[in-house]
Amino acid sequence: MFNSITLGQYYQTDSVLHRLDPRIKVVATFLYLVSLFVANSVAGYLVSALFLAAMIALSNVPVRYILRGMKTIALLLVITMLFNLFLTPGDVLFQLGPLKASKEGLILACKMGVRLSMLILGSSLMTLTTTPTRLTDAMETLMRPLRRFRVPVHEIAMMMSIALRFIPILMEETDKIMKAQIARGADFEDRNIMKRIRSMVPLLVPLFISAFRRANDLALAMEARCYRGGDGRTKMKPLKYEGRDHAAYAVLFGYLALCIALRFVKGMLPGFLGI
Repeated sequence: MFNSITLGQYYQTDSVLHRLDPRIKVVATFLYLVSLFVANSVAGYLVSALFLAAMIALSNVPVRYILRGMKTIALLLVITMLFNLFLTPGDVLFQLGPLKASKEGLILACKMGVRLSMLILGSSLMTLTTTPTRLTDAMETLMRPLRRFRVPVHEIAMMMSIALRFIPILMEETDKIMKAQIARGADFEDRNIMKRIRSMVPLLVPLFISAFRRANDLALAMEARCYRGGDGRTKMKPLKYEGRDHAAYAVLFGYLALCIALRFVKGMLPGFLGI
């Protein structure tokens, strides 16, 4: 289960996306997430899905590897869709006891499911094609104007990069601890929800201890190397835009303009495309 998490991992290969400047990938990911909430019709979601599929094809990352990350959010996805289905008022489709599923709730549940799925896939694609170091440099450069307000830009970018990098490490540690406790008789598959929650307590304690130990080791390593923040530091590979990066910006803003246009012409679309 935990080995299926792809967010925060880097997949090394040679592709168009890997060679792009990391700043364009950070901006593209943010604008793609915005476009998912701008879209409000089947046509809008179809354009978003085609754009994501094109980026996955350009990344040269195996589709199975990317889709593997969806397993970890399957439960969250189902719960979110059920909440929207049964808690949205409207025309009742069917009823399960006191819970009423509405037509409006079904439409909203489908929209949220599509949005969450593409959101996770889009975010994973950024980390899969960008090393943590390049990602830190991109975030620091993009947030540089905030220095005028005395915001510790370098430290924030470093923390975000470390947090992303630690996601797969902590999941791997969780998997190891769970397997060790299962070998000692722990039961994490009990159908009783309360028992499963209680069985998580002895899992969380060693996990937190391991996380604090890793954080302390990282702090000591940075201190031993005389790390003092971003002031006066130079970069071995300074970020510099090239022709392909400008072309990528043009494609990105063209895609965003199309999503906005589809939102405003929703009423003009025929049939199910205007849902």
